[in-house]
Amino acid sequence: MTDHTTAPPVLALRGLHKQFGPKVAVDNLSLDVPAGSMLGLLGPNGAGKTTTLAMATGLLRPDAGNAWVLGADVWQNPAEAKARMGVLPDGIRMLDRLSGAELLRYTGLLRGMPEADVASRTEELLAALGLTDARDRLVVDYSAGMRKKIGLACALIHAPRLLILDEPLEAVDPVSGETIRQILRAFVDGGGTVVLSSHVMELVESMCDRVAIVAEGRLLAHGTLDEVRAGLTLQQRFLALVGAHDLGTETLAWLRSS
Repeated sequence: MTDHTTAPPVLALRGLHKQFGPKVAVDNLSLDVPAGSMLGLLGPNGAGKTTTLAMATGLLRPDAGNAWVLGADVWQNPAEAKARMGVLPDGIRMLDRLSGAELLRYTGLLRGMPEADVASRTEELLAALGLTDARDRLVVDYSAGMRKKIGLACALIHAPRLLILDEPLEAVDPVSGETIRQILRAFVDGGGTVVLSSHVMELVESMCDRVAIVAEGRLLAHGTLDEVRAGLTLQQRFLALVGAHDLGTETLAWLRSS
């Protein structure tokens, strides 16, 4: 991995703020992601993870604040910034009336890649992600897990230096999940940088060397995995920061057998 102490951040967020009506989704959030790291973004539902990633990748304009990818301003220089990253967003519809192979070809050509490179990388990615047999099937007919994998392939095809992945293993079976883990580890070992959001503590604890915890749009903790855990498990530390909800002994008492 890259020396985090000397290299400039691959992703730099400064004062990101987003409000929807009276609801503050992201509240003045600043974060650096060092080169060669894999950062897990954790938070409860509604914490602002997806909104933060959407602003960081140019999918959602912030009310205030800035984001840079390898020094390129996401909003002032979007073409340069977006060329340096691959994005797997959550909840955004794909061009699902294309086949898997057609979607990858379209994505590669849209990225300005030579046709020969698009063709070879398409076949390699489909094979690596177990999608070769589904290459000519329409994406609309893919399962949720297959759609996640083809989305990851689209994020990877132009060999970006930064991957930003929103729930990359959601709905993915264990075998495919292990394949994706291997791909991401190899990507980081080769000098790439990954930011992924997840609700799965085990995933973050086993894969990520850095962690950021957000709640109610604010950054509560960030740093290396050991710094954030502070001698606890990641689950214990997360609950201590976010605040576990104690149901009490009487709540839903009717569910217990008499």
